Amino acid sequence: MKILISPAKKMRIDTDDFAPKDLPVFLDRAEKLRSYLQGLSFEELRRLLACNEKIAGENSLRLQDMDLRANLTPAILSYDGIQYTYMAPRVFTDEALAYTQEHLRILSGFYGVLRPLDGVAPYRLEMQAKVKIEGYRDLYDFWGDAICREVRDPDRIIVNLASREYASVIEPYLTPQDIYITCIFGELVNGHIVQKGVRAKMARGDMVSFLAKKRPEVRRPEDLSDLMDSLRAFEVGGYRYREEYSTDRALVFLKEAQEGAGV
Repeated sequence: MKILISPAKKMRIDTDDFAPKDLPVFLDRAEKLRSYLQGLSFEELRRLLACNEKIAGENSLRLQDMDLRANLTPAILSYDGIQYTYMAPRVFTDEALAYTQEHLRILSGFYGVLRPLDGVAPYRLEMQAKVKIEGYRDLYDFWGDAICREVRDPDRIIVNLASREYASVIEPYLTPQDIYITCIFGELVNGHIVQKGVRAKMARGDMVSFLAKKRPEVRRPEDLSDLMDSLRAFEVGGYRYREEYSTDRALVFLKEAQEGAGV
């Protein structure tokens, strides 16, 4: 089984909590992307990243001295976003960290796919960026089916906690043999399920933490019912599984919309 999550735009360097264990599996492709980005002018980089001049400047400086093999941060500590705050990997037990290392995968426009303890350098490159490299139309074309093949285990069970932007690099390559389960975290508004971005990110981080602590042992397709029971048992942050809105492959978790509450 593999659990898929998205990266965060912001990144940090952390060489104190624990050390990286491996280098990313697609490091050679990341090096090609680094060279491509280094060859862009400042304005070309700014347009590609769809950001302001300050952020473009920060990333231009990053690219000048980017080393993908030294002074690296474990991927699970490197991303500085809401999902990762709620996941709270810095307080994982050794058992929870080992569970995520085996089962959790972070999808990335730059690295393709990362294990939690893969060493990474800070970068900014979203999967939707219109990268034109080696004749490919964009990053979805550049990565093709490589990421899907990498995250596909023999049991072919995939739990999708990623955003649409990142799930779209997996879904075109799924087969009828793949067991692809998507968790939806939303609110019921005027009879419709609405996913609010910030709250959904919180819930995805909470779900990873929940599973890491629960550590369901899923090794064979016949153990699928144990995994489904573990997923449905999630009740964190006011979310609760709602069978009436769910299917076998799309699990819906709803919380009541609070009038006047912000996100």
